[in-house]
Amino acid sequence: MLRLLQYYKPYKNLLILALASNLLMSLFMVVSIPVLQPFLQILFSAGDGSAPGITLRAPGAQDSGFQAIENRVNAFFSQLIQDHGREEALLIVCGFLVLTFFGKNLFRYLSLYFLAPVRNGIVRDLRNKLVGKMLALPLAYFSEERKGDLMSRISADVQEIEWSIVGVVESVAREPIVILGSLAFMIVVSPQLLIFVFGLMLFSGLIIGGVGRSLRKQSGEAQSRLGLIGSLVEETLGGLRIIKGFNAEQWQMQRFGTENQRYAHTLTRLYRRKDLASPLSEFLGIGAVAVLLWFGAKQVFAGEISAATFITFLYAFYNIIEPAKQLSGASYSIRKGMGALERVEAVLDAPLGIHDAEQATEVLAFQDTVVFKNVSFRYQNSDRPALANIDLTIPHGKIVALVGASGAGKSTIADLLPRFYDVQEGQILLDGVDIRQLRLRSLRAQMGIVSQEAILFNDTVRNNIAFGLESATDEAIMAAAKAANAHDFIVEMPEGYHTNIGDRGSKLSGGQRQRLTIARALLKNPPILILDEATSALDSESEKLVQAALDRLLQNRTALVIAHRLSTVQYADEIIVLDAGRIVERGTHEGLLQKNGVYRKLVELQAL
Repeated sequence: MLRLLQYYKPYKNLLILALASNLLMSLFMVVSIPVLQPFLQILFSAGDGSAPGITLRAPGAQDSGFQAIENRVNAFFSQLIQDHGREEALLIVCGFLVLTFFGKNLFRYLSLYFLAPVRNGIVRDLRNKLVGKMLALPLAYFSEERKGDLMSRISADVQEIEWSIVGVVESVAREPIVILGSLAFMIVVSPQLLIFVFGLMLFSGLIIGGVGRSLRKQSGEAQSRLGLIGSLVEETLGGLRIIKGFNAEQWQMQRFGTENQRYAHTLTRLYRRKDLASPLSEFLGIGAVAVLLWFGAKQVFAGEISAATFITFLYAFYNIIEPAKQLSGASYSIRKGMGALERVEAVLDAPLGIHDAEQATEVLAFQDTVVFKNVSFRYQNSDRPALANIDLTIPHGKIVALVGASGAGKSTIADLLPRFYDVQEGQILLDGVDIRQLRLRSLRAQMGIVSQEAILFNDTVRNNIAFGLESATDEAIMAAAKAANAHDFIVEMPEGYHTNIGDRGSKLSGGQRQRLTIARALLKNPPILILDEATSALDSESEKLVQAALDRLLQNRTALVIAHRLSTVQYADEIIVLDAGRIVERGTHEGLLQKNGVYRKLVELQAL
């Protein structure tokens, strides 16, 4: 909760204005309570300005402090009636009453006016913080989390915080002032009645509080189930081709239906408990009013207070009931929203793991070597190391290829170099400096990545090529596209370089998507290239075009190539053969064939 309060700091001026408006609104609302008493006195008074039958006093009773004030007020309005007559005096009091309610509603609107940008701004800031944190978190975090659940935290959980917490700030800021003002009037009128009211409110509060204790836990459970539903939807949309191809629609529907039913059941229990608040508080309020009428009427009959004063007291009590209901509803909402806030804070509080060291330095330009020095690494919750004692040197301008069976550790080595993960033992040195001592942005600026799966965004061709390079010129983008053999198909598109390519480049073929990723790497022109074999999933014609583009990309560049088709790495300066996270062979293509070892067996298997 303290974290949420920090989001109000940028809006302190608006909050001060909103608080001032609430104070003035509450002041007008509280003033409207005693204004009602003169209205009643005039309404019930006799033509001569007296009020017979209104104040019933016991013989010889002593005036209290309030009764003395009341007598003065009565004398003032009696004089007003004598000077102006009952109708004109009543008109004056009614005008003042209208003025107080006008002021109350004017400042109520102003408080909402000033709070609107605060409410929306906090939700915007919270979403920005969440997305910023997700961009900063290491890849290891996302391997343990569902994408759909994270999306639910950004959308549904933040929306729940807006509705349940931020949205009730107005009530929390306003209602206590109204309640305190009303109580102040009531304690002056009759301390005995006020003690009675306190007893009733305490009894009601204990009952309502008991009902709402489990809301926070149930809300967190509901939001978690909603996140799971989001994950299933994301999986369904991403795997529609496979689902339909395997006639698994019914099976997937059953999975979704089961989780959807569990969510609906949890939400039903949550709403039933939440919806109990209003009728329960209303019933308790009516019961309290009935008891109060009985007790107050006894005081009127005994002459301890006047009938007009008692009616005004009842109006003051009514002004407590509604704000109390609002605070009760706010309490329920806050309890419900705390579950969503905890899920959001779980992301915001997640340790970054990979970040800049305190004395991190910049990389000016890669000039010498990349060295893996006795590197070992194990993924979280894995029972065996992904890499063990890897020693590898990549000289400037040389191409080093990684080959081996699936799970041998090729992608892990490629992920360690740009610090998507950090080594757990050993070092990775860039020009003799441990990469953990280099600034992340500076380190990654030295590298370009072309993955096996073409990662593109729902944007234009131009923006996908210039991704991360906002200052790139149209001429440079076009030159990169030509070098990647992509210019010809781009200019044939409806809007050329300004054509939107759809979600993940769905409007393009596999070869076209891959050539755009190569154009993106060419535009960045990095000194170090990490290449996850980009031709393994393409047809022969597309493979030739992409391979030609890759040859241009690799010229005069230091490259770490993950090879799936061994024919594409025959000309690498060194081939590293991995097995179960260890280097088992290394050398050139010809040299490894002559060894008649693991590499030769891999080549022969692919030749079959």
